[in-house]
Parts: sequence; structure tokens; C-alpha cells
Amino acid sequence: MDGPGTIVVGVDGSENAREALAWAIREAAAHGDRLRVVTTWHLPAVVYGAPGLAMPDTPTLEGLEAAARDIAEAAAAEARAGGVEADAVVREAQAADALIDLAADADLLVVGSRGHGGFTGLLLGSVSAQCAHHAPCPVMIVRRGAAHGRPGGQS
Repeated sequence: MDGPGTIVVGVDGSENAREALAWAIREAAAHGDRLRVVTTWHLPAVVYGAPGLAMPDTPTLEGLEAAARDIAEAAAAEARAGGVEADAVVREAQAADALIDLAADADLLVVGSRGHGGFTGLLLGSVSAQCAHHAPCPVMIVRRGAAHGRPGGQS
């Protein structure tokens, strides 16, 4: 391989995403790779679901995008503080679609086993499952505790 590789990591502010980021930072630092930190946002489906339904706490589009940008920028800054070249990418899209697309030229895609979306009882989140099945590169799904050397979250 010529030059540094690229590791794409999905972050959404969840504990599992923070673990995935920590793992990706360590991996990138160990191999001289760069990180592409990806955060996505989209308008919740419930907003479209019922005509005339007023959602008093529905965030604005600008607010959703700003929150996603804050998460991505903070994660990229954390990577840079760890000595890793990193850029932040924010997309209006479903997370799995954006991650798969942005991993087209990557050497590795890293995601947490679960994020903020979906049903918390699932062992493997829908985003990580979609990435594992459809990514154009190898995928590392980081389970809670793995970033600190405790596979599967075991102490």
C-alpha cells in the first residue's frame, strides 16, 4: 500500500460510538493511517407520518445538522489530539448508507455495535449489521469494552 491508509469511523455521540472512535484512533496511530470521522443526521420519520400533527420538540433541520457537526468535529479533534490525521464528514442520510458510501476508498470501516438508533435490546444494531453485509472494505464492529482491551465488555 502506498502512503497512509484510511479508516472510516461512524460516530453518533453514543457510548458505543465513543468506544469505536477510541479503537479506531488506536488502530490509526499504530499503522500511520488517517481517520474519516462520519456523523449523519436526518429528519425523524415521525415528522412525516401524520398530516397536521404538531411535534412540539421536533428539532429544526439546522439544529440536527449543527448537532451532527458538533459530534463529528469533537471526534475528529479527539483523534488529532491523539496524533492521528482526521477529517470530519457530516451527511444528511441514513447512517449505514453514508458509511458504506464513504468507505468506498477506505481500508477499514469501524462502527460501534449499537448507537442511538433502533431498539436498544438488539445485540447488533441495524447500522452495524448493514455495514457488515454491504461495506466495500473490512468492517470492525466494536463492542462495549473492546476499546479498553476488554473483549465483549468483560472486566
